[in-house]
Amino acid sequence: MPDTRLLQVSALNGGYGGKPVLQGVDFHVDEGEIVAIIGRNGVGKSTLMKTLIGLLPPAGGAIQLRGQRIDTLSAHRRARLGIGYVPQGRDVFPRMTVLENLLVGQSISGRRIEGMLEQVYEHFPILQERAGQRAGTMSGGQQQQLAIGRVLMGAPSMVLLDEPSEGIQPNIVQGIARIMVELNRRTGLGVVFVEQNIDMIRAMAQRCYVMDKGRITAALSRADLDDQDRIRSYLSV
Repeated sequence: MPDTRLLQVSALNGGYGGKPVLQGVDFHVDEGEIVAIIGRNGVGKSTLMKTLIGLLPPAGGAIQLRGQRIDTLSAHRRARLGIGYVPQGRDVFPRMTVLENLLVGQSISGRRIEGMLEQVYEHFPILQERAGQRAGTMSGGQQQQLAIGRVLMGAPSMVLLDEPSEGIQPNIVQGIARIMVELNRRTGLGVVFVEQNIDMIRAMAQRCYVMDKGRITAALSRADLDDQDRIRSYLSV
């Protein structure tokens, strides 16, 4: 396996309660890449993300992070190895303040990085403005920024984002895309994101995989993403 390989997923199977969803998924992400996973609703994209982070056990296949098998590790262990996860629906702690949520992200990773809070505030100024506000009283877009900021507190090498644009105003979607691209360019942060928003896909992705019926059915280059009609055909019902 090349030294540039950050994530390698091979013949991955999995699902819920013995019901198969993932049917031999194969894909990879190189160091410093932003890769999108697209497809119609119900094809297994969120199941894939939950299996990558360890919330669902695989039924077969392998997941490797920089050549190390991680598919038998808990979600907690995977987070400590440098994988951050922002689930669909954000899942912030609503009764905790913004600052408390951010500090939870730091504790989950097990790494205290000097100046990381200031860096997160630089990327998402609203979080500094609302540091003492309960997270549950924030708008959906603000909560998404908090969920991403919480993951960044642990200085991950790779972030998994599940439907980051869902229920968010277009201007905030554009801002999140810009920030993720900037982080990728500045720090080499790897990103895998599931998305239906064509503008966000085109703004962020360097490459793209298409899922259908629990399998990867196509791999698209950056040039392919310029064909919006083709992308829509993969997303439409």
